[in-house]
Formats: sequence, structure tokens, C-alpha cells
Amino acid sequence: MIVPQSFREQPRWWLDEDGRRWLDDIPRLADLVAARWGLTLTGEVWHGSNAIVIAAERGGHRLALRLSPPGDDVEAEVGALRLWSGRGTVALEDWNVDLRALLLERLDGSRTLAEESVDSAADVIGAMTRRLAVPVPSSVRSTSSIAHAHAVSFETEWERLGRPAPRTILDTAVRRAERLAGSGGAFAVNGDLHDGQFLRGGVTEWTVVDPLLLRGDPEYDLARLLWSRFDESTDVATIRATIDRLVDAAGVPAPRAHDWIAVRSMSYLLWGVEHGLTIDPPRCLHILETVA
Repeated sequence: MIVPQSFREQPRWWLDEDGRRWLDDIPRLADLVAARWGLTLTGEVWHGSNAIVIAAERGGHRLALRLSPPGDDVEAEVGALRLWSGRGTVALEDWNVDLRALLLERLDGSRTLAEESVDSAADVIGAMTRRLAVPVPSSVRSTSSIAHAHAVSFETEWERLGRPAPRTILDTAVRRAERLAGSGGAFAVNGDLHDGQFLRGGVTEWTVVDPLLLRGDPEYDLARLLWSRFDESTDVATIRATIDRLVDAAGVPAPRAHDWIAVRSMSYLLWGVEHGLTIDPPRCLHILETVA
């Protein structure tokens, strides 16, 4: 197999020597895992910003071999997929943590939710938050602990980064983080509701790949759709309508959803400024002003 040049050019590898060595080693690793699992690699390859997925077959079944780079927590990925066990997420057929390899059911890698309208994406994402809300062990990281960490760190980060948002916006985000830290749900949450990680196929029309397992509030990551699709909904009225649509589809309390949208947007704004992003921090500021 050939590693796509578009994968080699992902920002992840710019300062990651181990990652670049891994890129060169992917063909060998793919052949090694294929031999162990009795797979035939068919040549189709997909990728995101971190992992690579290779089309495979075994016994007439269409499968997908996912290889993750050094540093990725493959064990956590396995735990998340085993917990959800195909309930809205891609089905896990086999895994090898040492080789950072997962064998998954094959979905349609050419179709993602990012290609659908914002309204359609909001409906699907909201409905999926309900579907994924299954019992989860108390040992899983909680959304309330994340809110607590933000309540403590937001002001320090804001000062260190040159006060990239008005003081009133910061204070509101801190208060909301404090409120969220005080309580939280007890069910499974996907902490990475990226519309590019919803693929066609599986048991339902849309299936989640690469979920991040958390415990707590299902509305935790609803803000991601707002900043990732901001160019399609820049005015205040449209943003508010999208939030209402997400809340209705997810069946979550609107005030708590607004709190999480503010906290997650402030978190991403600060992270974006620290990492030199120029487009997403202003988007997050606009979202923060909308839900203030």
C-alpha cells in the first residue's frame, strides 16, 4: 500500500519525528497485521488528521484496518468501542494495542455528516447523544471534572495569552464552568462530536467513528458543530436556531447546554490562541457573545 501524500502533510507530523517514522513504517505494519488476522488488503485508504484506515476483507466480509500513531491512547479507543458495542459507534471486530491496530466494520468512508446541511447535522448529532447515553463505569473521566479544571484555569490562561476575549465574556465562562462542576450525569458521553467522524453505514444511517468516552452530560460537546460549521451560520439568529435544534434533538436541558457551549467555546478559543490558530478563536468569541 502507499501512504497518501495528503496524510503525510497533516500538521500533526510537522514537529513529530516519531510520527514521521511511523508514516514510513505503515506499509510494513499493515502487512504484518493483515498476516496475523488473515486479511486481504484491497487498496482503498482513508485518513483523518491522525490515524489511517485501510480497506480489508476476510471470509467475504468487508472490514477496515485502522492504524494509529505512537502516542495515541489505543487502549482507551478499544474501551470506548467495546462499551458502546456498535450502539451508534462503529463495530470493533479485533484489536492489538501493541501494534496500535483496530479491525472495524467497513463503513462508507466517502460520506460524512460534514457534507450534509447544518440542520441535518444538528438533528443527527442530537439524536446520537441520546443513543450513546448508556451506563458507564464511574472510573471514566467525568465532564464535571473537566468543568472544574476549566473553572480553575480559565483566568490564568486568559491572562497568559494576552486577554484574547473581553473580561465580561471570561467571567461568564468561569461562572458557567463552576456551575457545571457542581453536578453531572452518569451516562456515557462522546466527547468528540465531530461531524467529520459520522460516516454512512452500520446499523443506523449514520455511525460514529473514533469516539472519545466520557461520563456525564450528553450536551458536553454540542458546541463543536457551531464552530466547525461557522461559515454556514455566522449570524446570531442562525446560531441560536442551530443551538435550539441541537437541544431539541438531544433532549437535554437548554440552560445546561448553553453553559457547556460557553465553556467549550472558551476552552477552544484559548487553546486555539495558544497554538497559533487565526480563524477558530474569533468564531468561538462570536459564539460566546451569542450565548452570553
